[in-house]
Amino acid sequence: MNYIGSKHKLSSFIKKAIIKTVGSDLSELIFCDLFAGTGIVGRTFKPIVKEVIANDVEFYSYVLNRNYIGNSTKINYKNRLDILNELKGIEGFVFNNYCEGGEQQRLYFSSENGKKIDAIRQQIEDWKKRNEIDEDEYFFLLASLIESADKVANTASVYGAYLKNIKKSAQKELKLNPAVFHFTENSHEVFNCDSNQLIKTIKGDILYLDPPYNARQYGSNYHLLNTIAKYDEFIPKGKTGLRSYYRSSYCKKNEVKNSFEELIKNANFRYIFLSYNNEGLMTENEVNTIMSRYGNYSLKTTNYQRFKADKTENRNHKATATVEYLHILEKQL
Repeated sequence: MNYIGSKHKLSSFIKKAIIKTVGSDLSELIFCDLFAGTGIVGRTFKPIVKEVIANDVEFYSYVLNRNYIGNSTKINYKNRLDILNELKGIEGFVFNNYCEGGEQQRLYFSSENGKKIDAIRQQIEDWKKRNEIDEDEYFFLLASLIESADKVANTASVYGAYLKNIKKSAQKELKLNPAVFHFTENSHEVFNCDSNQLIKTIKGDILYLDPPYNARQYGSNYHLLNTIAKYDEFIPKGKTGLRSYYRSSYCKKNEVKNSFEELIKNANFRYIFLSYNNEGLMTENEVNTIMSRYGNYSLKTTNYQRFKADKTENRNHKATATVEYLHILEKQL
């Protein structure tokens, strides 16, 4: 997925820094990814730690992590995927509200792909209600649908707006591809909670933090993925069909420092790693000051090309070099 703040390109840097700080053998340690997003960092550590705790307040993110982190044993999915891929499209909630040819004419998907999303989503829910699939299979199929739908979305990568015309990649037929996960002998936990509340109830060894950096709310940028994941009844609002969404204090300049310090204070983890960048609402010095109050602080940095929107629509987006900070705290517990 094209995802704001994705740590796909930085996962190697993060892993090396954590191993250098904590040690090379993490097999008996509990790793927590508290703002998990698409779960890239949690997936990186899942095969090498005792347990991963993954959390995100957005439901589409919970679905992805419930599959990639929560699922650990083999699922026989081929027949289910074959059935879903062969379904005939239907005019459901997604088609009517978010598709070419739908009642609202919001061009997030082509007409055929919107109908296919509705058909697949309804079939998955029907299987669940009939107890024909278990929870592991349910979230595997939902994760597969979210990622496959995202590949044919008619957007410049986020869902804050749709394009005026259906671009070439969005004209391709939706194909449900499997969201394949790592098998592990150990089990893992996945939550869909406010991070500052969850931190009071969990404990472990390594806490990785990747909160929002700026004023962009993930609930609005990825609202349609939440709608596909929840497939609930509501009245879409405005030109873009927004749903009600969670507003994070980490996206608010006047609240972020207090929320961050509260989180660090309540964290029952020896090692804390914070990913942040030079464009964040908190400055490097502000983070340093807060974390240093609770133990031994250090900092690692790397340069990388930040997320940029889809260039196929001639928007002249330029790649921007960004400094990624990895703030490190060995907390005094």
